[in-house]
Amino acid sequence: MAPEVQHYFDPRTSTLSYVVFDRQSKIGVVIDPVLDFEPQNAQTSDATIEPLIRFIEEQGLSIPYVLDTHVHADHVSAMALIKERYGCKTVIGRHIATVQKTFCELYGLSPDELEPDGSQFDVLLGDEETLDVGPFTIQALHSPGHTPACSAWRIESLLFVGDVLFMPDFGTARCDFPGGSASDLYDSIQRLYQLPGETEVFTCHDYQPGGRELRFRSTIEEQRTQNKQLTADTAREAYVAFREERDANLKLPALMLPALQVNIRAGALPPPEANGTSYLKIPLNAF
Repeated sequence: MAPEVQHYFDPRTSTLSYVVFDRQSKIGVVIDPVLDFEPQNAQTSDATIEPLIRFIEEQGLSIPYVLDTHVHADHVSAMALIKERYGCKTVIGRHIATVQKTFCELYGLSPDELEPDGSQFDVLLGDEETLDVGPFTIQALHSPGHTPACSAWRIESLLFVGDVLFMPDFGTARCDFPGGSASDLYDSIQRLYQLPGETEVFTCHDYQPGGRELRFRSTIEEQRTQNKQLTADTAREAYVAFREERDANLKLPALMLPALQVNIRAGALPPPEANGTSYLKIPLNAF
């Protein structure tokens, strides 16, 4: 039997976070938690994550792991906050070092400031490797394209796809970030389409096209037959051409430059300097 899922939506970044849990054993995991960041005054807060934490407390859940599907470019990860509160381990895909190397160069971070080897995270999972949570098992499915290090998390009959797929009426992820590849994303999605059709798909974002109500749950069958950008029958060349043309006109996410340098640290802020304050870097004219 699949575990239960409780979702949380941050309308400012259109991000969905999840608590996946077993009610009988009271064990759960957190996926893609959001830490608030207000760029105007460079202020962080845990307002968005508070309802998620309140749910964990009300249900009396133990949380052995907190997972990110990838290094998010549109919000700051609350991984570090969840780890500090529950003593859990942080989990991400094994290819995280590739992304860290790219952005260490962008931000001018030396190995003393951040070693790009994934060691900031407690658990690195390679493709098809599993994590035993007790009442359920988590399997990593390496799904590059949006970034080189994306992983979808398969938990029994549930699939948490991060930014690889959106709801069928919106489509698929952009591929124009450093290391992104529309061709790789095509392969990743076609591989996910080979999973059983009844597999439930949970997205990390819903942009509510046309102002419709929030949706975040579909099935593999719905995705592979109805996704407006990429079905199981879409030709690679057509998809890559579409994706590259569309991505060429997209703006960077508003929080990308602040968020990435936190998220490659597993949600930890940069170490405080001599005056006790942490600082973020903003690379000028880099994009």
